[in-house]
Amino acid sequence: MMRERPDTAAAVTERLAGDDAPTVHVDRRAGADRRERLFGILQRSGALIMLVITLVTGAAAFGTSFTSPDNLIDTVAAGSAFLAIVAVGMTFVIISGGIDLSVGAVLAMSAVLTAYCAAEYGPVAGIVVPLAASALVGLAQGLLISRVALPAFIVTLAGMQLARGVAFKVTDEGNKTVLIPPDSWLRDLGSGAILGVPIPVVIALATFAVGGIVLNRSRSGQAVFAIGGSEDAAPLMGLPVRRVKTSLYVWSALLAGVAGVLIAARSSTGEPTAGYGLELQAIAAVVIGGTLLTGGYGTMSGTLAGVSLLAVIQNLINQLGTLSQYFQDVVSGAFLLAVVLLQQILARRRRLQ
Repeated sequence: MMRERPDTAAAVTERLAGDDAPTVHVDRRAGADRRERLFGILQRSGALIMLVITLVTGAAAFGTSFTSPDNLIDTVAAGSAFLAIVAVGMTFVIISGGIDLSVGAVLAMSAVLTAYCAAEYGPVAGIVVPLAASALVGLAQGLLISRVALPAFIVTLAGMQLARGVAFKVTDEGNKTVLIPPDSWLRDLGSGAILGVPIPVVIALATFAVGGIVLNRSRSGQAVFAIGGSEDAAPLMGLPVRRVKTSLYVWSALLAGVAGVLIAARSSTGEPTAGYGLELQAIAAVVIGGTLLTGGYGTMSGTLAGVSLLAVIQNLINQLGTLSQYFQDVVSGAFLLAVVLLQQILARRRRLQ
């Protein structure tokens, strides 16, 4: 004779609830799913939401002086194009779980070499030489990080010192001014426009488009996510971890080199002090855009929103006309801290669902 299973509290409750029990369970699950989707949207699109709010606030507060095409395109967009290009490479690096502190110094080295080589050997050399030098710095860093297993923080910090040293060496410790010749077509890269849009902005948008396709539509991009999610598990999936990590630092440095060429073309000179603090701005823009510092998650659209948000905030501060650059740094730092805290809260809540 089969013995009946003793009643449990859960069984008794289910029988007493009758047909309503499954409905309650489904409703709770649906509510949890909705909350999880909401947290996910906030994590992915928080920077875009803040950007829209900031734009609306700026338009209401300052009117046409803020919303005019001259301000939004020629000042905000053109001024942030160099940071945007650097931020694309930084996005890949951070998603992989790494960091690159050398990009600001690589930009300065590239800018100085652009002006020097353009003056001495012509505009073609003014593009090829700085880009090759930037890629070489990135390759050395990538090999040390991926093959020798040195910490990315230390390696790229050393790369920052090396690249900045080259920039000061070429300019005789900043005492020598290197100028791009007035008749060089290289200057048009910085001051020209395509359909009314400054060339640096066009290049920055194209860089984001290509970066988004590679990140989301290619095996290399999926490998970056996998490495950032779990570098120990990535080799078990057959991924070439070392090769991918090396290439990321090459591309990060190369994009910093592109930004250096453009900033030299725009100013017609190479300044060894260019790009100071740019690496921190790039990291801030990437993290504000929703990319996790721990790696494994990030989007190009989020980084673009993060760059735009920082640029708009800086422009609004300039609109006031009474606040210093130091205050802009305080605002950027506060935004970065708030976003990192929010990411941690959202990630914890999503795990608890």
